[in-house]
Amino acid sequence: MSQASTANPATSNAIIPPKEAIQNARANIALSQTALNSSLSYIKQLCLNETGRLSGTRLDDYQLISYELAYSSAENAAARAICDYADNIRQAKGADQDSLFLEEEIALQFCAEAIQNTRNRFSARLAEFGLSFEQFNTAFMNEASLAFCQQYLQTQKLADLGRVMLEQNGRTADYLLDEDKEIMRESFQRFATDVVMPRAEHIHREDLMIPDEILKPLIEMGCFGLSIPEKYDGLLPDDKEDNMGMIVVTEELSRGSLAAAGSLITRPEILSRALLAGGTEEQKKHWLPKLAWADPFCAVAITEPDFGSDVAGMKLKAEKVDGGWVLNGAKTWCTFGGKAGVLLTLARTNPEPGLGHRGLSMFLVEKPSFDGHDFRYEQESGGVLSGKAIPTIGYRGMHSFDVFFDSVFVPDSHLLGGVEGLGKGFYYTMAGFAGGRIQTAARANGLMQAAFEKAIAYSHDRKVFGQPVGHYQLTLCKLAKMATLLTASRQFTYAVGHLMDEGKGQMEASLVKLFACKSSEWLTREAMQIHGGMGYAEETAVSRYWIDARVLSIFEGAEETLALKVIARALIENAV
Repeated sequence: MSQASTANPATSNAIIPPKEAIQNARANIALSQTALNSSLSYIKQLCLNETGRLSGTRLDDYQLISYELAYSSAENAAARAICDYADNIRQAKGADQDSLFLEEEIALQFCAEAIQNTRNRFSARLAEFGLSFEQFNTAFMNEASLAFCQQYLQTQKLADLGRVMLEQNGRTADYLLDEDKEIMRESFQRFATDVVMPRAEHIHREDLMIPDEILKPLIEMGCFGLSIPEKYDGLLPDDKEDNMGMIVVTEELSRGSLAAAGSLITRPEILSRALLAGGTEEQKKHWLPKLAWADPFCAVAITEPDFGSDVAGMKLKAEKVDGGWVLNGAKTWCTFGGKAGVLLTLARTNPEPGLGHRGLSMFLVEKPSFDGHDFRYEQESGGVLSGKAIPTIGYRGMHSFDVFFDSVFVPDSHLLGGVEGLGKGFYYTMAGFAGGRIQTAARANGLMQAAFEKAIAYSHDRKVFGQPVGHYQLTLCKLAKMATLLTASRQFTYAVGHLMDEGKGQMEASLVKLFACKSSEWLTREAMQIHGGMGYAEETAVSRYWIDARVLSIFEGAEETLALKVIARALIENAV
């Protein structure tokens, strides 16, 4: 048992030996998880219907509790991931060191914060979570848990970590990447710094399209083929997954600019995964090499004006005609829809009432590439495909479009999966979006890194009341929390990437997306706050980071829908 576990939690400054510290964190996170599991089981019993199955209608009566269970589960999963990371750091750097490594300090402070957060959520609505006082006290009010949080959430510890972050100028901790991924990271980091960052503000302020000075080098570097197997002219090994390559590249490009670089490979990621999941071999051979070299660029047309994350409710109509299908209806939030030469489009091929997602199929709709804020394409058959960019407060460069299908003809060859793909569009969508979610977490990490670096630089340079902003205790504590959130989010993302390489991690991809995107909103907000009035000025990059971060919790599964309909539902359904 550690020294801190036997001390008075209100007054103890006892030091937990380094070899026991992470083990101690794991034990306390496990207690927190036990409480979460009990609550999940309690909600499940309340929401079972007469046949013993989980009722979505009943579950909707517990949305607030379900949301908090989902987010606490994501935070706990991040804590376990950062504990694994700390163990790997100690193994890599030397297990016999008597003091804590910086990475271990960051991990311990994050775990203490995660435990404290979950404790606070439960204590506010104990009965609604289905926990007794005894269960709550066992999980959160035991001496070991209280002492752990007291030790690692001390103001002095936070301030000390903040000072280290200032000294390191935005470098939080060792990324612990393999040599090839580190080389890849450094290469795209240089590109983001030298090519993307100097253009990012101009693109944002003038609401411009991404210029060729960014697009062409990225095509040449092969980044559009990261999720496409080598046999189809991509960079992905034929015999294994490599999500880590995609994650590292996305993170560094997003550090340069979320909209002008970091999101470019999201759409080919989604489309290539959908093709690999359900496309015919002929479709794979035709489309995947093209996508690998951005010839054409692609976009995803899923969301509709009346249906966002509720994919099963989509109603864009596809009617069978001789030689193909005719599409009528509208899509919205089709990012890069103007520049794209092909739209991955979800349509209702079977209008029978009650079929829901089983009546949906996926099409590859070709069109010319257009620059600018609107487009109109008239087919020889008379069909018209048109689009208009949606004015947005941020995420400028790619442009998101309202797209209108007026008797647009699509040949049979462009029905994903052919005849066998009819009614399977929802499943192909989900196959694509799993990769999209982990990539969105990587985008959040890159954006957080950029904001953190700016906050550090401003803390050094800006003087208030006679001394630099970074000399003040509150600033130091903010920088410490930024460092812990960023490191936890990054290492959680990496851990999920490795899981997905093993064919696992679908739930974890949703958890890390929820956690990373919410973290990015807080971190970019605090980076902006550290800048004071200048943070609100367009000329300061942190204002763009904050605005761009806001979109992350909306796309690839809106935060509330992701938490309630994907994460909480699955966790509650599988609770025992």
